[in-house]
Amino acid sequence: MKDLTILRYSISLLVIILTASVCRAQELNTPEKIKMAAIHLYRDGDFEGKSCAQYKDEPYWGIVKIKIENGVFKEVMFTIRDSSLHETLNKKYAVHFEDNPVYVQQCRKDSKGVRAYPKKLLKEQVIDKVDAMSGATWSFNIFKASVNEALKNAYNEFDSTQSH
Repeated sequence: MKDLTILRYSISLLVIILTASVCRAQELNTPEKIKMAAIHLYRDGDFEGKSCAQYKDEPYWGIVKIKIENGVFKEVMFTIRDSSLHETLNKKYAVHFEDNPVYVQQCRKDSKGVRAYPKKLLKEQVIDKVDAMSGATWSFNIFKASVNEALKNAYNEFDSTQSH
């Protein structure tokens, strides 16, 4: 009888501990979960990636710089350079297309994306959770490809899930 009582108390205690653990895990908000997971994915340092994504016939290159501390993205900088004009895509870049209103609008949207995507990555901490902005898919594709290039060197050696 005494053994049965001890067994009941042990099982009850185990249930309480498991319940508390599950409740605590559910209390963590999404950024904390992402940060906890990222600690195991990336090593600390400054990483740079450069890519033109699938736009191989165009003179535009995305350049991203990512600072990682304690496995978390702390700074993300992104630019798109026109290698033929040696200029950076920004609000003023549309002047090159002033005779084509469609291209002017496209430049404005992509310039907005260039400024927004790094902020989104800092918030989400995972490139696959960053969505393209409407009208700025071109700059998003270049951003994502550049980030993936930078992160190739940021993975911890013990991480066997190094897929992009």
